[in-house]
Amino acid sequence: MTNKISRRLFLGGAAAALSTAAAGRIGTAAAAEPAAPATLYGPAPGVAKLNANENPYGPSPKALKAIAQAGQKGAYYVNQTAVKLKAMIAERHSLTPEHVTIGSGSSAGLTAAAIAAAQKGDILGPDLFWDTTAKVVEIQDIGGIKRLPKLESLQIDLKGMYDAIDDSIAMVQITNPNNPTGMLIDAGAMKDFCIKASKKTTVLADEAYNELTDDPDGNSVIPLVKAGHDVIVARTFSKIYGLAGLRVGYLIAQPERIAEMERYGIGWYGLNQAGLAAAIASYEDQSFMDFSRNKVREARQMVSAAVKEHGLTALPSVTNFMFVDLGDLNAEEFRKEMARENVLIRGIYRDYTNWSRVSMGYLEDVEKYTRALPKVLYRMRG
Repeated sequence: MTNKISRRLFLGGAAAALSTAAAGRIGTAAAAEPAAPATLYGPAPGVAKLNANENPYGPSPKALKAIAQAGQKGAYYVNQTAVKLKAMIAERHSLTPEHVTIGSGSSAGLTAAAIAAAQKGDILGPDLFWDTTAKVVEIQDIGGIKRLPKLESLQIDLKGMYDAIDDSIAMVQITNPNNPTGMLIDAGAMKDFCIKASKKTTVLADEAYNELTDDPDGNSVIPLVKAGHDVIVARTFSKIYGLAGLRVGYLIAQPERIAEMERYGIGWYGLNQAGLAAAIASYEDQSFMDFSRNKVREARQMVSAAVKEHGLTALPSVTNFMFVDLGDLNAEEFRKEMARENVLIRGIYRDYTNWSRVSMGYLEDVEKYTRALPKVLYRMRG
């Protein structure tokens, strides 16, 4: 691929195109949502927002205190706060700050990685993964996404992915744990794959939900970056840390790969003092992360029990969402019916018409989902 794209084009065209694509995906869903009182921050009262994998228990108390302090210095552009966060991340993984770049959520970094890869070839991914950022290369007609055939189990076929890497593939992208399935790849198998595949092409591991697993360090491939492999790891403060609205994320990779991606929009200049302050305060807040994991586990147990009680099944999830098999029911119609009950969930992904994703929010909101479930199933089944 010989197409070149400037930073100006990325910040204007690509970002706008990505926003347009995202709006297109949710536009139909938004139009069908129930009327509710206007609210500036978060869902309207009485609405269970279980459609975006947010952690409503955040920001943590430490983060809230830091946000208040940072807000008093909101007149100043970020600088030392960005330097400090990069240094903290690098130190945690025994890397240099040159191995780290930070941006607006992980989306900025994932988009930059996709555009950088598109200069050389296509992106290879599973049939089903969080592909919103990768799609920017198709939106801007600078590259393509090649997908593996789907498996009945909805697992990611690592052998099939490795066998599919040829000279046309500039980057392999894996979301682990996967979104929307919620499933985790065996840690040893994932590391072995990354080592082998990175000898042929760049491997991007999107670990947005890693901290929600029972063994975040064991399930991560960040150590492979330290070992010198051509692996990019994307992380975000949007999920377990509960900072989705404050937009902070980061990439870890070889310094030359970081420099390459920073040409396409990723970087601290798009960040804000409050978000960075919250991220710094949250990064090592193990007590809050443990609290959040426990709430998520409890919510998953509630959904699992309700799904089973009403004759449905769900994939085994290690994340703050579950992928529910509705059998012969249509997931978009199911989404609309749940919205009538003031429960917001996701609709159809690609051609997985009977699979429905629900996030683990406040326990009372998850309980609202479980109460609405039999009513909606009864209406849809007639």
